[in-house]
Amino acid sequence: MPRPCSFSLPVTLVVSVIFYIYATTIFVFIDRWFGLVTSPGIINAFLFTCLALLCVYTYAIAIFTDPGMVPPNFTHDVEDKDNLVQEIKRKGGDLRYCHKCSHYKPPRAHHCRVCKRCVLRMDHHCIWINNCVGHANYKFFFVFVLYVIVTCLYSLVLLIGSFAVESPTTNEESKKGSWLRTTYVISGLLIVGLSVALSFLLSWHITLTLKNKTTIEYHEGVRALWLAEKGGEVYKHPYDLGAEENLALILGPSVFTWVLPTSRYVGSGLRFPTIYSNPGAALCRR
Repeated sequence: MPRPCSFSLPVTLVVSVIFYIYATTIFVFIDRWFGLVTSPGIINAFLFTCLALLCVYTYAIAIFTDPGMVPPNFTHDVEDKDNLVQEIKRKGGDLRYCHKCSHYKPPRAHHCRVCKRCVLRMDHHCIWINNCVGHANYKFFFVFVLYVIVTCLYSLVLLIGSFAVESPTTNEESKKGSWLRTTYVISGLLIVGLSVALSFLLSWHITLTLKNKTTIEYHEGVRALWLAEKGGEVYKHPYDLGAEENLALILGPSVFTWVLPTSRYVGSGLRFPTIYSNPGAALCRR
């Protein structure tokens, strides 16, 4: 479902960075190394353009896809035998109810103070996409980060190769070389910084995906683990069905679609399979 978007300075900054890296890679790195009219230059320009378009496309759908909103008439069915996990408040033990939105919260849904509404399977609010990362757009966010890392690494290889062949000899070329070196330094710092930062972010979300957790559930799980150990229990995340099943639920049923920007396989976001769906699966006491 598309969502309306307003002007966002962080989004404008991201778009500007993408355009800058694309322009310098095509018209400086590739051109200076291979030449844009040679076969290697054309091939590298084509491949890099494809990666850049994937970045732009996944970024756009991560921004414009509604992460999922709670239906106004949603109510918990406590007698539903297929949905054995009913999340309750930490204090009082009541079913979770959002007083700001005036409705009950489905499992894994949380209220976003920025968006001012409850979001299905909310992971976090991301200022860089001016949107929440949630049930319907989590995979788009995931593959966007992956594509950006691959694109940055590709650009870095082209930068290094281009810089290695630079050898200004004449006075005019020396002046031009000074401008080029400035471009190399700025681009190198930007590309390396992005690659490192986003690699940490991607590693974090791969870890969460393997456990079928959101960022919010990870932090809540730290406290739940402490309380379970204090009570003599072994805590297990109720939505962790095993790495293979978790990957299929979040990234898609086929390994060949894991890196594709598709999400038709996702359900309503109002209910999720749990470890209690399997006979004998429960919290183990010490």
